[in-house]
Amino acid sequence: MLTIYGVYRSRASRVYWMAEELGLQFQSVPVLQARRLANPLSDEAPLNTHSPDFLAVNPMGQIPSIKDGDVVMHESLAINLYLARKHGGPLSGKTVEEDGLLTMWTVWAASQVEPETVRIVLTYDNGLENSEGGKQTIAVACRSLRRPLAALESHLAGRQWLVGDRFTVADLNITEVLRYAQSEEALFDAHPNIKAWIERCQSRPAYKAMQATRGKEPIEV
Repeated sequence: MLTIYGVYRSRASRVYWMAEELGLQFQSVPVLQARRLANPLSDEAPLNTHSPDFLAVNPMGQIPSIKDGDVVMHESLAINLYLARKHGGPLSGKTVEEDGLLTMWTVWAASQVEPETVRIVLTYDNGLENSEGGKQTIAVACRSLRRPLAALESHLAGRQWLVGDRFTVADLNITEVLRYAQSEEALFDAHPNIKAWIERCQSRPAYKAMQATRGKEPIEV
């Protein structure tokens, strides 16, 4: 059985959503981010990214990780590409060309988009969104997103989905990367094709199931 290490309030949400889409049975091993704990190495601390038991799984000390038989993998976006390829179906590429495009869009999201969306979400997570420094950080991130979002907006013109005529792992991966910036409504109002596409992705039952579980997790530890 697939084992997913991580909590829903982390990048592991992407992998949990993917598992729901594929209808996979999985074991969830909650692993908290060490930054959420006052003393992550104390004897009373729950399993977290600094715990020796988890570092034996992922020496980088980051979530999510998975075990799938003899395969151990890290990096959420790569995990989803692997799961799509392994289990096939409409979320995976039907051809080598589609496989290439799914990888291209996923790498694009990681390199061109996520560094900026993470800056936005961390500003909110740290309660700094209304401070002068926080406002500046968000504004700079939004400016940096203009070029990649313009490219995505253009690509989605006349399309429902990124690759082929169906929802794929690329749609899932990029929607999750962009979710970190959805607090900035004006950014998405300026890109109506992206806004409508995200709504399509987030209306899927598997996404709603993931979010329902995520909503039950405590924000504070």
